[in-house]
Amino acid sequence: MSEPTTGEGGNESPKWEYFVTPLLLHNEAAILNNWGAQGWELVQIIEGPAGGNVAYLKRKA
Repeated sequence: MSEPTTGEGGNESPKWEYFVTPLLLHNEAAILNNWGAQGWELVQIIEGPAGGNVAYLKRKA
């Protein structure tokens, strides 16, 4: 059994959960603001495999 990873000062490293969502081109800001209000932080936006943009978000678990 391994010990939890600790960061500076002996604190445990944060645990993250991730979410991936498509972004509708005409409504990107509203979509991102909605997820941000729920505690999600935008990590990256990339072009999805089928075209269109995909947002990757994270928040502390």
